[in-house]
Amino acid sequence: MAALTADRPAAKRGEAWSVPLETLDPSEGTLYQRGLLHGYLKRLRQEDPVHWSPTGPSGPFWSITKFNDIVAIDSNHKLFSSERDITVGDQMPEFAPTNFIAADPPRHDVQRRSVTPAVAPQRLADLAALIRERTAAVLDSLPRGEVFDWVDKVSIELTTQFLATLFDFPWEDRRLLPYWSDITTSSEQTGNTTLPAEERQKVLMECLSYFMRLWQERAEQPPRFDFLSLLAHNPDTRDMPKNPMEFLGNLMLLIVGGNDTTRNSMSGGVLFMNQFPDQWEKLKADPSLVTNAVSEIIRFQSPVAHMRRTALEDVAFGGKTIRKGDRVVMWYVSGNRDEDVIERPDEFLIDRPRARHHVAFGFGIHRCMGNRAAELQIQILWEEILKRFPKIEVVGEPERNMSNFILGYTKLPVRIPA
Repeated sequence: MAALTADRPAAKRGEAWSVPLETLDPSEGTLYQRGLLHGYLKRLRQEDPVHWSPTGPSGPFWSITKFNDIVAIDSNHKLFSSERDITVGDQMPEFAPTNFIAADPPRHDVQRRSVTPAVAPQRLADLAALIRERTAAVLDSLPRGEVFDWVDKVSIELTTQFLATLFDFPWEDRRLLPYWSDITTSSEQTGNTTLPAEERQKVLMECLSYFMRLWQERAEQPPRFDFLSLLAHNPDTRDMPKNPMEFLGNLMLLIVGGNDTTRNSMSGGVLFMNQFPDQWEKLKADPSLVTNAVSEIIRFQSPVAHMRRTALEDVAFGGKTIRKGDRVVMWYVSGNRDEDVIERPDEFLIDRPRARHHVAFGFGIHRCMGNRAAELQIQILWEEILKRFPKIEVVGEPERNMSNFILGYTKLPVRIPA
């Protein structure tokens, strides 16, 4: 098998430099799948770090590609609003559920605060033993000496189990959660779905109906620490189902947030350890590096490619004038490869100093509230892998999803030697 590459196919890396700069659009939905996204963003960092794309999937937009510029915009919600949407291309422009990540204070703060106890440090400490028990069971069930799909057998299964716990979701139906997550993040504008908009809306309305039933149950029961119970018993959110699109929007946010970062980093980590085998040997020799390795895996994968803001007034930024109402896209995946902030950014280094200094979780008031939960799950996974497997072989190129928003994998063929 040819050497696995982080950006494939390698022969096409020059494509990013052959496109006229003024027409270069990093939101084109097949770039990640074709292994070209990092090249496009590297060119923008070098030649036009605050870049105007006139032909975006739902209108023109600015691309912000440097680490410090991303931090500056993400931490200034008074000039750059989250209110309208958070993606470069509206996921479902005719069907617009709202949620707290696509909101500014005070609504953002109130709704976010209501569900944060589900992933607070003490709650995660209480769940750690259960996460480890389930992780061990999944790893012990894996076949030896034969090829299987790591994405389905491990990444999806483990994140789904944890997400089902956070929602106290019926266990037998837990695979509905990643299904709804994939429907939520799919978009005809980026070409990553074959489902027409009306069918996707139908699926999400079925999701809403399912959760309405669960909400009613939780509202009638004593308060607990699952997402639904927290929402149902908080005075600021207990009436949320009266606005079904807001309720659905926040469900979609919590499902996607609890699924995609962890799931795709779990797959990416195995891939990276094969692409950089010296790092796998380093980890086996010093398991105390696991925590640092987790941060490096998340940086290198950057599962959420971008977030969008809308300028609330004219702003001079990076030598350009961003006009009131302009859409401003922060490319987290680019900031995490910024050579001016991160040394040797295109290398996967599990002992990287300050490995947690990345923007994969965002920055400011919208920083991912479940970042510690994601890190904990991935940490436990690698701790349990080290106890069991001297090697996990990736035996073919991964299948990457087609998206400009969620960067991940639909299949990763692996074999654990017998």
